[in-house]
Amino acid sequence: MNKQKGVAVIMAMLIVALATTVASALIWEQNLWLREVESESSLAQAKAIALAGTNVAAAILNSDARNIDDFQGAWAQPLPPLPVETGEISGFIQDQQGLFNLNNLVNHGKTDQDQKANFERLLAILDIPANLGDSLADWIDHDHDIQGSGGAENAYYLGLHPPYRAANRMLTEVGELSRIRGFNKIFIERLRPFVTALPRPTRINVNTAPAEVLSAMVDGMTLPEARTLTAQRDQNPFSSMSDFRAALPRIDLSVTDGNFSVSSHFFLVTVNTHFGRASFTLWTLLDREGNLWPSTVWQKSS
Repeated sequence: MNKQKGVAVIMAMLIVALATTVASALIWEQNLWLREVESESSLAQAKAIALAGTNVAAAILNSDARNIDDFQGAWAQPLPPLPVETGEISGFIQDQQGLFNLNNLVNHGKTDQDQKANFERLLAILDIPANLGDSLADWIDHDHDIQGSGGAENAYYLGLHPPYRAANRMLTEVGELSRIRGFNKIFIERLRPFVTALPRPTRINVNTAPAEVLSAMVDGMTLPEARTLTAQRDQNPFSSMSDFRAALPRIDLSVTDGNFSVSSHFFLVTVNTHFGRASFTLWTLLDREGNLWPSTVWQKSS
């Protein structure tokens, strides 16, 4: 009898232990579900705030649309972290036409040799092999002729593992350089502050271009000369191409008006948001044409 009672007690204890374990598991799963719901809700809020911030940036660009774009404009002032309900938002706008447009290397499917020479000077300034201009031009142009010592077409790319073909089209973003012969991670990161990939040929905005880009674009202008020029420009922006030509450090330097401008169309908007446990970053490339509301070229997030 005592033995049966002992077995019953043990069974009761096992049942209680099992029930406790099941209850704990259910509570844990419920808490996990609640956290997931909370995280998804926070992320949705963070995304909504980022989109709202991007619309504010577009409104700033639209209201600031004028014939001159420089670092004194309203668009150039970064938004410091601001509290939003239980979160935070910050952001900034970057003029993309102060950077060298990689897609300028090819015009109507053919290599623009002048622009290729400008790009190769930029590569040299950044201590990157200049013959990467050959491989970039081959990647974008529409023909299958290999250019120079650094060029590469389908025969090269099909021999890789895994194989692929040359794009024969414009770049969408700078990161695509990683697929092109000779462009390693170090070179790409060194280039990134000075180049962009825009959907049509563009001029360099002399009011926002870094010294390295101006030195590359104005044949014969040294980097120290370009740095002096940009330091003066940041205090007194150029209101016209005539002003820019007058500010060149030497009379033997010349510029082609078709390569330069004092205004811009393309701007990159970066918005960072935090809401609850979620963090979200949204990048948007905007195209501002005249008085029209800026249109979205592309958008990506992380």
